[in-house]
Amino acid sequence: MPKVKIARKSSAVDMTAMCDVAFLLLTFFMLTSNFTRKEAAAINAPSSISEIKIPERNILLILVDEKGKIFFGIDGQENRISLLERMGALYNLQFSPAELKEFSLINSFGLPIEQMKGFLSLNPEERESTSYALGIPSDSLNNQLKNWVTVSRSISKDYRIAIKADQATAYPKIKKLMETLQDLNENRYNLITTLETAADLEPNL
Repeated sequence: MPKVKIARKSSAVDMTAMCDVAFLLLTFFMLTSNFTRKEAAAINAPSSISEIKIPERNILLILVDEKGKIFFGIDGQENRISLLERMGALYNLQFSPAELKEFSLINSFGLPIEQMKGFLSLNPEERESTSYALGIPSDSLNNQLKNWVTVSRSISKDYRIAIKADQATAYPKIKKLMETLQDLNENRYNLITTLETAADLEPNL
């Protein structure tokens, strides 16, 4: 009796639908993800249980490191260009189009404006050197921070001030910063903290 031959079926799987789904997911995550912005100083923010989120746009960010040095940054490349142009006019400094372009790409910085031209002439890796992390002057004789905030406000009234200070920063440094903002009638601002986990809230037995 002859053997019955079983017809062979192709083992190939059509992956078109799977690829479509993969690209759709990739596109979704790219459009909805918020990329972490590189900050001029490493800040270890204090923890809290507050879950209030600050807006993702129109932020005027003030960073304070553990030594009390102040760093500054605003959103929007066009606004950054306008900010540096106006600050340059205030301090009799002229910035080239290339320098303005470089400044528009910097999220935050911390040095006297007199050193800004030299800072902008460096490549991004050189700008990360601690020798340029001098902090923005904010003392009574040379309060450049006050001018940065004032000029930023003149560019956009929608900016919301957010302060991110290191948990090791001495309180007098923070108090001095708040007094500077009060002098400008800026009495509303957000304090950026790290959200505590459930383990952090458990008492030690």
